Amino acid sequence: MTKSPGLRHGPVVPQLESLLRERIRQGRWKSGERLPSEVRLAAELGVGRSTVREAVRLLAHDGWLVVRHGSGTFVADPPPPVGEDGDLRGLLRRARVLEAFEVRRALEVEAARLAAARIRPEDVEELRALLHGRQERLGGDPAGFVDADLGFHRAVVDLAGNAVLSGLYATVQPVLRAALVELVVHETDLPDMSYAHADLLTALERGDADGAIAATVEHLDAVITLVRSGEGGR
Repeated sequence: MTKSPGLRHGPVVPQLESLLRERIRQGRWKSGERLPSEVRLAAELGVGRSTVREAVRLLAHDGWLVVRHGSGTFVADPPPPVGEDGDLRGLLRRARVLEAFEVRRALEVEAARLAAARIRPEDVEELRALLHGRQERLGGDPAGFVDADLGFHRAVVDLAGNAVLSGLYATVQPVLRAALVELVVHETDLPDMSYAHADLLTALERGDADGAIAATVEHLDAVITLVRSGEGGR
């Protein structure tokens, strides 16, 4: 599949989001007008349907589009003012991500401590396979990578053997997923914390609760610090 001339090499979703937003600004589609179908946009722009779907979701989240199930996707009436879109919506996005990571930190640190005491050899092999899947998706489709990443962490939470903790994590997981996809799409300086994931697995395999907690904290605090510094720099 050939990419649209407007798209360059690199992460496609943020480029497509910017391209569609610019077309709305230029009046390609007027307020209240229905966008072409997902299939048509994908063919026109030379991208996958999942890429179109993710870009549309982000634009709808930021108030540029309205998705009406069964009817289609329409330009918001009116769309956000051009001068207000960047800074304000960027701040709101970072605030959502920060809140999600603060909750995630609280749950996953305790899960790591408990899992280190309760993990079995067969659990280690399952985690190793999940971590391998995460690494294979690193740098690829944001949604696919986030699903693989959360699959690994959800497995650690379940290994804690605490039904209430697992239930809480399941409740917040959809919020975490949405925040993480936005983070991967929009943060060009996102650090690669693969080593912290490997350290977590090693600590769990050894039954080292302190090491498991340290690896979890290092991973999540690095991202929290990045998000907080970005808020202050706007």
